[in-house]
Amino acid sequence: MPLIEVTDLRKQYGNRVAVDGVSFTVERGEIFGILGTNGAGKTTTVECLQGLRRADGGTISVLGLDPAADHPELTRRVGVQLQESQLPAKLRVREALELFASFYPQPADIDVLLDQLDLRDHARSYFGKLSGGQKQRVSIALALVGRPELAILDELTTGLDPHARRETWQLVEGVRATGVTVLLVTHFMDEAERLCDRVAIFDAGRVVATGTPTELRAAAGASTLDDAFVSLTRSAR
Repeated sequence: MPLIEVTDLRKQYGNRVAVDGVSFTVERGEIFGILGTNGAGKTTTVECLQGLRRADGGTISVLGLDPAADHPELTRRVGVQLQESQLPAKLRVREALELFASFYPQPADIDVLLDQLDLRDHARSYFGKLSGGQKQRVSIALALVGRPELAILDELTTGLDPHARRETWQLVEGVRATGVTVLLVTHFMDEAERLCDRVAIFDAGRVVATGTPTELRAAAGASTLDDAFVSLTRSAR
């Protein structure tokens, strides 16, 4: 049984259709990418998966749960790094981890997380004093502190310099190596090609193609995922 199963998901805001009949599955243990430009419906889809928004139609199963009806149970088993998330500038890194750990019955070992994410030297640093890459490390640590089965990472590397982006990619690969399934939302083609086992390409609220990066390149007759994305979204319109 897939870890995530989405069938004919629909969401509308007033007269604007944000998600229009989206369907896909995510298997346990993979890094699955939701790839698309801004406004393609990626974040709305993920918010419905988390139970933060109620779908207007279709069905969603995450870890065998209904995100709307089973939201408290879902939050105990899913770690989330939102597209826009901030902590108080004067909150120290260890304090943030201790606070989030208190929300879970069996949290991860904070010292282990600090070591895994190379945050040991910044444990007493204020969040507001961290670099962009360090803040992303903290976001990942907070997503993992509850020992989740699934980690949802939304636009993880937006705004980071190339060096920090590549360091963050290594962290995501390390997360999967611990047995956590990863749902990665991105609009960076190189990021999806580097990290994802499979990808769903979103365009105008619909899924226009799903497959491995190699399969998508072959389907479009393209040498890069970037070219494949352009070809597949253009032909779907």
